Amino acid sequence: MKPLVLVDYGIGNLGSAMKAFRHLGAEAVLSGEPRDLAAAGAIVLPGDGAFGAAMDELRGHGLLEPLLDAVRGGTPLLGICIGMQLLFEESEEMGLHRGFGLLPGRVKRLPAGLPVPHMGWNTLTARRPHGVMEGLGAAPYVYFVHSYYCEAAAPADVVATTDYGLEIPAIVGRGRVLGLQFHPEKSQGVGLRLLANALRSLGVACAAPVAEAAR
Repeated sequence: MKPLVLVDYGIGNLGSAMKAFRHLGAEAVLSGEPRDLAAAGAIVLPGDGAFGAAMDELRGHGLLEPLLDAVRGGTPLLGICIGMQLLFEESEEMGLHRGFGLLPGRVKRLPAGLPVPHMGWNTLTARRPHGVMEGLGAAPYVYFVHSYYCEAAAPADVVATTDYGLEIPAIVGRGRVLGLQFHPEKSQGVGLRLLANALRSLGVACAAPVAEAAR
């Protein structure tokens, strides 16, 4: 079985994310090696900080093109926080920066007048059916930390939103690409359930039954 590869590119809450995946029984490895991306059964791209810096780190570690080659070849990809934002075409954070271009749209700063960063617990509202939302109930709470948000150009890519003075895409997905704006690894039982659902929706096996993931 091909492993789930968590991308180590010098950015991200890697320890907590790895702990969450191992709790779910996923065969997860942490790697910053291009050859491991090519051999992955699925790829997880976590991250925090600035969009442009994240892109620079991926390039500097020689991981950008191998990651995109793997995804274009059919390897599932889960982006978390800045990892979700990188899925889009561009970001206006600290200048204009190109992203992966896997989803159409732009990353923009939260509007003036709103507390920045958006930090804390907020609810999710489903916008279309998707396995990642299975069994969560109405308005589940998850933990956000971000100052920029994704303005998706294709409404069909938006799986769930959150309300923070405006409707913000919180989960996006197209085919075998999925993104979570919040931190599931910091979202307690709901976060574990979401990660289990996300892995299954991307075709990754979990040893822990979904019903147990939220405990």
